[in-house]
Amino acid sequence: MQAVAGTVSMRLQQLDVACETKTKDNVFLTIRVSVQFQVIDSDKGMVDSFYRLTNTRSQIESYVYDVVRSSVPKIELDDVFLTKETIAAAIATSLRDSMDDFGYQILSTPITDIDPNHEVKRSMNQINTNKRLRVAAEDEGEAGKIRAIKEAEAEACRIEIQAKADAEEKFLSGQGISRQRQAIMEGLRESVNSFKTEVAGVDAKTVMDLMIVTQYFDMMKDVGSHSKTAAVFVNAAAPKGVTTESMSGR
Repeated sequence: MQAVAGTVSMRLQQLDVACETKTKDNVFLTIRVSVQFQVIDSDKGMVDSFYRLTNTRSQIESYVYDVVRSSVPKIELDDVFLTKETIAAAIATSLRDSMDDFGYQILSTPITDIDPNHEVKRSMNQINTNKRLRVAAEDEGEAGKIRAIKEAEAEACRIEIQAKADAEEKFLSGQGISRQRQAIMEGLRESVNSFKTEVAGVDAKTVMDLMIVTQYFDMMKDVGSHSKTAAVFVNAAAPKGVTTESMSGR
């Protein structure tokens, strides 16, 4: 007489295992591993998978815990993220060697998540934020330094251009004054010579005195014809600084 003792599924199965452990630098984290397994497609595999293990999932979890808790404590937190493929390969190797005897083949054991403690993640984010802020501050300082240098160079160029312009202006002004004085002297010379020619018995000094007096009265006329102007007459015989007469334009 024969009877059915049970059934064995030949489908691909997946077991998600969450294992809490700590790293070499004493940071607690949770590693989640997805184990994909299947019964070996053979009479022996089906028999072993049914009769040799009471709880397949519990057995797989035990092997995952063993590998994770023996591997991760040797690695620092930052390196866990970089070596997760190595850890996953170690889990797969351990499970394949063990579960093959129980009629199961292990197809894949990817690590799907590495979740540090909340406070640790907050600290890591803060470290990253501070690092970026420091880089930003350094960039801002460098930009400020470059801006200050460029502004100083621009100011130096402006001063140099202004100095050249002032020098050129003074040079041209000096030439103008020189030519003006030459013209005045030529005019005076012609006036003196003409006066001496037309008026007999008058020497050059007399003519110059007369011209100076004429210019003096012309100047007084200009002073008197403008408002907000004043002239102070000082007696040559009086003490220095004592005024005797004054006139202001009205």
